[in-house]
Amino acid sequence: MGVTTEKVLPGEAEVEETLKRLQSQKGVQGIIVVNTEGIPIKSTMDNPTTTQYANLMHNFILKARSTVREIDPQNDLTFLRIRSKKNEIMVAPDKDYFLIVIQNPTE
Repeated sequence: MGVTTEKVLPGEAEVEETLKRLQSQKGVQGIIVVNTEGIPIKSTMDNPTTTQYANLMHNFILKARSTVREIDPQNDLTFLRIRSKKNEIMVAPDKDYFLIVIQNPTE
């Protein structure tokens, strides 16, 4: 298990249950919950990997959200999926947190 902090997420029990359910899905390699500043709050990955994904994806998500709003100010980013040869990264941004799921798309 990677990063865990003493900060309590709203609905902590529900968050833990959701993370367990997601992690049990076939092909899921890791899950990271990042706050709006890009700081990992929860992770199922090791610390260096968590930090790398949190930092890079935070910047990417902010740019993607900005691009969506630039095209249409009435719109907002609700989900982001990036698929490469090795893995697929899915991001569900929310008001206070980003949920990042990394999975092997071939499994």
